[in-house]
Amino acid sequence: MTKEVTLGIRANLAQFSLLVVVNAFVGAMVGMERAILPSIAEEEFHLAARAAILSFIVVFGITKALTNYLAGRLSEAYGRKAILVGGWLVASPVPFLLMWAPSWGWILFANVLLGVSQGLTWSSTVIMKIDLAGPEKRGLAMGLNEFAGYFAVAGAALATGAIASRFGLRPQPFYLGLGFVALGLLLSVFLVRETIGHARHEAKLDGDLPAAGVPSQRELFVLTSLLDKNLSSVSQAGLVNNLNDGMAWGLFPLYFAASGMHLAQIGWLAAIYPGVWGMGQLFTGALSDKVGRKWLIVCGMWLQAIGIGVTVLSRTFAGFAVGGALLGLGTAMVYPTLLAAIGDVAHPSWRASAVGVYRLWRDLGYAIGALLAGLVADILGVPAAIWAVAALTFLSGLVAALRMTETLGPRRAGG
Repeated sequence: MTKEVTLGIRANLAQFSLLVVVNAFVGAMVGMERAILPSIAEEEFHLAARAAILSFIVVFGITKALTNYLAGRLSEAYGRKAILVGGWLVASPVPFLLMWAPSWGWILFANVLLGVSQGLTWSSTVIMKIDLAGPEKRGLAMGLNEFAGYFAVAGAALATGAIASRFGLRPQPFYLGLGFVALGLLLSVFLVRETIGHARHEAKLDGDLPAAGVPSQRELFVLTSLLDKNLSSVSQAGLVNNLNDGMAWGLFPLYFAASGMHLAQIGWLAAIYPGVWGMGQLFTGALSDKVGRKWLIVCGMWLQAIGIGVTVLSRTFAGFAVGGALLGLGTAMVYPTLLAAIGDVAHPSWRASAVGVYRLWRDLGYAIGALLAGLVADILGVPAAIWAVAALTFLSGLVAALRMTETLGPRRAGG
């Protein structure tokens, strides 16, 4: 069996392409909320406090973050495919809950399930693509994965915004979710194949596992979070990246509405940012394979801060669109490159767990960003909250610039 395993995107093109499609459906499940859920909170459930409105992002971020961590460990114990299929099963009630929830508490429960589902499904597709690609085109693999997911986020946001502007906020926009779940689950059950054998094959080829062996889960958590300069720099950048995304998800639609934008325009604006983010990753992931990871990450964080600043300074659709495009481009520079850097540094025998720790910190950014943005917005106003997140994003880039070394082709962590 081992002799039949071949690493590389081209050698595994059919399965790799299938996983790209599956991750598009994973992203679409999140995208259907991005344009309209803050409006549902205000108009249907009469929530006034920004912190209360953003509570759905908090519960989503916490549950997704914790599930990311478990998904990495479980995928090493039980295989990648089982975790992917389980994630789709958890997602199956979400569209129904969003369509018919009688209270905001039910919306929060839907986002708990959505967070668990996203943690299992998106983590699995990331790990499986890293398994298949091997070390040569890791940045390209992550670029394609994240392109599919976030371009689908944009498409679903645009579609649900358009449907809501014509038919109302509920239930019609969430009919799309039924199709996303059905197609994602069917493809995962019947066509996706297990990839853990590719990781084991790469581990044998790699041959540089330290004499101490595979780190314990505690050691691995501390290594990825604090001790290894590259892994910990990547983790903090991922956290702040999703911190600003949580703010953009929750506050930007409200800021746009307060500036006179109608639902269809908000839908377009909610789509521009992840659309540029998604499309850009077709190029930035592969670019990181050529020019390295560090400065794409640093410059991407700084460009995100500029995009957020342009947005808060704007009052027109065109200004908001430019800010969103800059934010999306900066995120495209960062997002696949962070995952590729983890793959560079972590040994194949414990890489899935390292990805899980990174994604734990990264997606806790959703919760931290929503809490921070909501509290600051309630005390000082929405613009102040947006400026605070822009400042944190710039500082995160500075930390990476000062602490991180280039990871493309380095010695392994712990080696």
